[in-house]
Amino acid sequence: MSLPRRPPALLVAPLLALALLLTGCSSGAAPEKTPAGVPGQGAAGPQSDAASALRSSPGPTLAPGPAEIPDLGPQTLAQIPAEARQAFVVTGEETDSYRSRAVLYSRADPAQGWEPVAGPWPAHNGMDGWTDHHVAGDRRSPTGVYPLTDAGGRLPDPGALLPYDEHPRFAVDGEGFFGEPLEGSFDYVVAINYNRTEGVSPLDRTRPLGLERGGGIWIHVDHGGPTQGCVSVPEERMEELLRTLDPEMNPVIVMGDGETLRR
Repeated sequence: MSLPRRPPALLVAPLLALALLLTGCSSGAAPEKTPAGVPGQGAAGPQSDAASALRSSPGPTLAPGPAEIPDLGPQTLAQIPAEARQAFVVTGEETDSYRSRAVLYSRADPAQGWEPVAGPWPAHNGMDGWTDHHVAGDRRSPTGVYPLTDAGGRLPDPGALLPYDEHPRFAVDGEGFFGEPLEGSFDYVVAINYNRTEGVSPLDRTRPLGLERGGGIWIHVDHGGPTQGCVSVPEERMEELLRTLDPEMNPVIVMGDGETLRR
Protein backbone atom coordinates (compact mmCIF):
# COMPACT_ATOMS: atom_id res chain seq x y z
CA MET A 1 0.00 0.00 0.00
CA SER A 2 1.40 3.36 -1.01
CA LEU A 3 0.99 6.43 1.18
CA PRO A 4 0.24 9.90 -0.31
CA ARG A 5 3.35 11.94 -0.42
CA ARG A 6 3.43 15.32 1.36
CA PRO A 7 4.15 18.24 -0.86
CA PRO A 8 7.66 19.42 -0.65
CA ALA A 9 8.21 21.99 2.06
CA LEU A 10 9.50 24.48 -0.45
CA LEU A 11 6.05 24.67 -2.11
CA VAL A 12 4.05 25.33 1.07
CA ALA A 13 5.01 28.95 1.54
CA PRO A 14 4.26 30.06 -2.04
CA LEU A 15 0.92 28.28 -2.00
CA LEU A 16 -0.05 29.86 1.31
CA ALA A 17 0.92 33.33 0.08
CA LEU A 18 -1.12 32.83 -3.06
CA ALA A 19 -4.17 31.80 -1.03
CA LEU A 20 -3.88 34.90 1.13
CA LEU A 21 -3.70 37.17 -1.89
CA LEU A 22 -6.72 35.50 -3.50
CA THR A 23 -8.86 35.91 -0.36
CA GLY A 24 -7.82 39.54 0.16
CA CYS A 25 -6.85 38.96 3.75
CA SER A 26 -4.56 41.16 5.69
CA SER A 27 -2.43 40.35 8.65
CA GLY A 28 -3.03 43.81 10.14
CA ALA A 29 0.64 44.54 10.23
CA ALA A 30 0.69 46.44 6.91
CA PRO A 31 -2.04 49.01 5.94
CA GLU A 32 -4.39 48.05 3.18
CA LYS A 33 -3.84 50.03 -0.02
CA THR A 34 -6.65 52.43 -0.93
CA PRO A 35 -8.01 51.88 -4.42
CA ALA A 36 -7.65 54.82 -6.78
CA GLY A 37 -10.50 57.31 -6.53
CA VAL A 38 -11.60 56.23 -3.05
CA PRO A 39 -11.10 58.84 -0.32
CA GLY A 40 -8.50 57.95 2.25
CA GLN A 41 -7.60 59.32 5.65
CA GLY A 42 -4.64 61.44 4.65
CA ALA A 43 -4.43 65.19 3.99
CA ALA A 44 -7.57 66.67 2.42
CA GLY A 45 -7.05 66.97 -1.29
CA PRO A 46 -9.27 68.81 -3.75
CA GLN A 47 -11.46 65.74 -4.35
CA SER A 48 -11.67 64.50 -0.77
CA ASP A 49 -14.75 64.46 1.43
CA ALA A 50 -12.85 66.50 3.99
CA ALA A 51 -12.08 69.18 1.44
CA SER A 52 -15.73 69.23 0.33
CA ALA A 53 -16.79 69.73 3.93
CA LEU A 54 -14.37 72.62 4.27
CA ARG A 55 -15.69 74.22 1.09
CA SER A 56 -19.31 73.87 2.13
CA SER A 57 -18.87 75.03 5.71
CA PRO A 58 -19.92 78.66 6.13
CA GLY A 59 -17.11 81.10 6.91
CA PRO A 60 -17.38 84.29 8.91
CA THR A 61 -19.67 86.92 7.41
CA LEU A 62 -17.70 90.07 6.61
CA ALA A 63 -19.40 93.45 6.68
CA PRO A 64 -19.13 95.31 3.34
CA GLY A 65 -16.59 98.13 3.30
CA PRO A 66 -17.45 101.76 2.60
CA ALA A 67 -18.75 102.33 -0.94
CA GLU A 68 -16.31 103.91 -3.38
CA ILE A 69 -17.12 106.23 -6.27
CA PRO A 70 -17.57 104.00 -9.34
CA ASP A 71 -15.21 104.17 -12.33
CA LEU A 72 -12.37 105.80 -10.38
CA GLY A 73 -9.07 103.96 -10.22
CA PRO A 74 -6.71 103.71 -7.24
CA GLN A 75 -4.54 106.65 -8.31
CA THR A 76 -7.54 108.95 -8.63
CA LEU A 77 -9.14 107.77 -5.38
CA ALA A 78 -5.86 108.35 -3.56
CA GLN A 79 -5.96 112.04 -4.58
CA ILE A 80 -9.29 112.65 -2.83
CA PRO A 81 -8.48 114.10 0.61
CA ALA A 82 -9.65 112.07 3.58
CA GLU A 83 -11.56 115.08 4.91
CA ALA A 84 -13.51 115.57 1.65
CA ARG A 85 -17.13 114.52 2.02
CA GLN A 86 -18.48 115.96 -1.25
CA ALA A 87 -17.05 115.13 -4.68
CA PHE A 88 -18.29 116.60 -7.95
CA VAL A 89 -17.14 114.02 -10.51
CA VAL A 90 -16.89 115.23 -14.11
CA THR A 91 -16.08 112.44 -16.56
CA GLY A 92 -15.16 113.22 -20.16
CA GLU A 93 -16.23 110.92 -22.99
CA GLU A 94 -12.72 110.71 -24.51
CA THR A 95 -9.32 112.32 -24.05
CA ASP A 96 -9.96 114.69 -26.97
CA SER A 97 -13.71 115.12 -26.43
CA TYR A 98 -15.42 118.24 -25.10
CA ARG A 99 -18.51 116.36 -23.85
CA SER A 100 -18.79 115.15 -20.26
CA ARG A 101 -21.24 114.05 -17.62
CA ALA A 102 -21.25 115.21 -14.01
CA VAL A 103 -22.42 113.52 -10.81
CA LEU A 104 -22.29 114.90 -7.27
CA TYR A 105 -21.35 112.35 -4.58
CA SER A 106 -21.51 112.69 -0.82
CA ARG A 107 -20.21 110.67 2.12
CA ALA A 108 -22.09 112.21 5.01
CA ASP A 109 -21.35 108.99 6.89
CA PRO A 110 -17.76 107.92 6.16
CA ALA A 111 -18.55 104.41 7.42
CA GLN A 112 -21.08 104.01 4.61
CA GLY A 113 -18.87 105.60 1.95
CA TRP A 114 -19.86 107.58 -1.13
CA GLU A 115 -23.35 107.79 -2.60
CA PRO A 116 -24.67 109.86 -5.55
CA VAL A 117 -26.89 112.74 -4.50
CA ALA A 118 -27.35 114.64 -7.81
CA GLY A 119 -26.92 113.90 -11.50
CA PRO A 120 -25.84 112.66 -13.89
CA TRP A 121 -25.94 116.01 -15.68
CA PRO A 122 -24.72 116.82 -19.18
CA ALA A 123 -21.59 118.96 -19.16
CA HIS A 124 -18.95 120.49 -21.41
CA ASN A 125 -15.20 120.80 -20.94
CA GLY A 126 -12.33 122.21 -22.99
CA MET A 127 -12.65 122.27 -26.78
CA ASP A 128 -9.68 119.93 -27.27
CA GLY A 129 -10.44 117.64 -24.34
CA TRP A 130 -8.25 116.95 -21.31
CA THR A 131 -4.62 117.16 -20.24
CA ASP A 132 -2.42 116.17 -17.31
CA HIS A 133 -0.32 119.30 -17.90
CA HIS A 134 -2.51 122.29 -18.65
CA VAL A 135 -0.88 125.41 -20.11
CA ALA A 136 -2.42 128.71 -21.07
CA GLY A 137 -4.23 128.59 -24.40
CA ASP A 138 -4.18 124.81 -24.94
CA ARG A 139 -8.00 124.67 -24.92
CA ARG A 140 -7.90 121.61 -22.67
CA SER A 141 -9.26 121.11 -19.16
CA PRO A 142 -6.80 120.06 -16.45
CA THR A 143 -7.32 116.56 -15.07
CA GLY A 144 -7.08 115.91 -11.35
CA VAL A 145 -8.73 116.51 -7.98
CA TYR A 146 -9.12 120.12 -6.83
CA PRO A 147 -10.83 121.75 -3.83
CA LEU A 148 -13.90 123.95 -4.34
CA THR A 149 -13.82 126.84 -1.89
CA ASP A 150 -15.11 130.00 -3.59
CA ALA A 151 -18.04 131.05 -5.76
CA GLY A 152 -19.46 134.13 -7.41
CA GLY A 153 -21.37 135.44 -10.37
CA ARG A 154 -23.05 138.34 -12.11
CA LEU A 155 -26.43 137.46 -10.59
CA PRO A 156 -27.34 137.76 -6.91
CA ASP A 157 -26.43 134.93 -4.55
CA PRO A 158 -28.97 132.10 -5.11
CA GLY A 159 -28.35 130.71 -1.63
CA ALA A 160 -24.79 129.48 -2.03
CA LEU A 161 -23.11 127.86 0.96
CA LEU A 162 -19.64 128.71 -0.34
CA PRO A 163 -18.51 132.35 -0.03
CA TYR A 164 -20.19 134.15 -2.96
CA ASP A 165 -18.88 137.25 -4.75
CA GLU A 166 -21.57 139.07 -6.74
CA HIS A 167 -19.83 141.40 -9.19
CA PRO A 168 -20.59 142.95 -12.62
CA ARG A 169 -17.13 141.88 -13.83
CA PHE A 170 -18.55 138.38 -14.27
CA ALA A 171 -20.37 139.67 -17.37
CA VAL A 172 -19.24 138.12 -20.67
CA ASP A 173 -20.26 138.49 -24.30
CA GLY A 174 -19.14 137.26 -27.70
CA GLU A 175 -19.49 133.84 -29.28
CA GLY A 176 -18.28 130.36 -28.49
CA PHE A 177 -16.45 127.92 -30.75
CA PHE A 178 -19.61 127.06 -32.70
CA GLY A 179 -21.05 130.56 -32.81
CA GLU A 180 -23.23 130.12 -29.71
CA PRO A 181 -23.67 133.26 -27.56
CA LEU A 182 -21.55 133.36 -24.39
CA GLU A 183 -23.74 135.89 -22.58
CA GLY A 184 -24.80 134.63 -19.16
CA SER A 185 -22.06 131.99 -18.91
CA PHE A 186 -20.65 133.58 -15.76
CA ASP A 187 -23.96 134.37 -14.11
CA TYR A 188 -22.95 131.69 -11.59
CA VAL A 189 -19.46 130.25 -11.15
CA VAL A 190 -17.54 128.06 -8.74
CA ALA A 191 -13.78 128.45 -8.86
CA ILE A 192 -11.80 125.25 -9.40
CA ASN A 193 -8.65 125.54 -7.31
CA TYR A 194 -6.25 124.93 -10.15
CA ASN A 195 -3.38 127.47 -10.11
CA ARG A 196 -5.21 129.90 -7.86
CA THR A 197 -5.25 131.11 -4.27
CA GLU A 198 -7.97 129.69 -2.05
CA GLY A 199 -10.28 131.93 -0.06
CA VAL A 200 -10.56 134.79 -2.55
CA SER A 201 -13.00 135.76 -5.28
CA PRO A 202 -12.89 133.70 -8.48
CA LEU A 203 -11.98 136.99 -10.17
CA ASP A 204 -8.60 137.05 -8.40
CA ARG A 205 -5.82 136.60 -10.98
CA THR A 206 -3.03 135.33 -8.71
CA ARG A 207 -1.34 132.35 -10.41
CA PRO A 208 0.96 130.46 -7.97
CA LEU A 209 2.28 128.18 -10.76
CA GLY A 210 2.92 131.10 -13.11
CA LEU A 211 0.87 132.67 -15.89
CA GLU A 212 2.08 130.11 -18.43
CA ARG A 213 0.18 127.36 -16.59
CA GLY A 214 -3.15 129.07 -17.20
CA GLY A 215 -5.88 129.76 -14.67
CA GLY A 216 -9.42 131.01 -14.27
CA ILE A 217 -10.70 127.41 -14.49
CA TRP A 218 -14.29 127.48 -13.26
CA ILE A 219 -17.51 125.52 -13.15
CA HIS A 220 -19.96 127.86 -14.84
CA VAL A 221 -23.27 128.09 -16.71
CA ASP A 222 -23.30 126.06 -19.93
CA HIS A 223 -23.59 128.05 -23.17
CA GLY A 224 -24.24 125.07 -25.41
CA GLY A 225 -20.69 124.34 -26.53
CA PRO A 226 -17.12 123.57 -25.45
CA THR A 227 -15.10 125.84 -23.19
CA GLN A 228 -11.55 127.19 -23.11
CA GLY A 229 -10.79 124.82 -20.22
CA CYS A 230 -13.62 125.25 -17.74
CA VAL A 231 -16.46 122.85 -16.93
CA SER A 232 -20.00 123.99 -17.69
CA VAL A 233 -23.42 122.65 -16.66
CA PRO A 234 -26.96 123.96 -17.27
CA GLU A 235 -27.97 127.06 -15.31
CA GLU A 236 -30.51 125.32 -13.07
CA ARG A 237 -27.84 122.74 -12.19
CA MET A 238 -25.41 125.52 -11.29
CA GLU A 239 -27.98 126.95 -8.89
CA GLU A 240 -28.49 123.48 -7.36
CA LEU A 241 -24.74 122.99 -7.07
CA LEU A 242 -24.26 126.34 -5.34
CA ARG A 243 -26.96 125.51 -2.81
CA THR A 244 -25.44 122.08 -2.15
CA LEU A 245 -21.65 122.48 -2.02
CA ASP A 246 -20.92 122.93 1.67
CA PRO A 247 -17.57 124.23 2.94
CA GLU A 248 -18.09 122.17 6.09
CA MET A 249 -17.87 119.06 3.89
CA ASN A 250 -14.65 120.14 2.13
CA PRO A 251 -15.97 119.66 -1.42
CA VAL A 252 -13.67 118.77 -4.31
CA ILE A 253 -14.02 118.32 -8.04
CA VAL A 254 -12.71 115.13 -9.65
CA MET A 255 -12.28 115.81 -13.35
CA GLY A 256 -10.83 114.15 -16.42
CA ASP A 257 -11.55 111.79 -19.27
CA GLY A 258 -12.81 108.35 -18.32
CA GLU A 259 -9.55 106.54 -19.13
CA THR A 260 -7.51 108.88 -16.96
CA LEU A 261 -9.91 108.70 -14.03
CA ARG A 262 -9.77 104.90 -14.09
CA ARG A 263 -6.03 104.89 -13.41
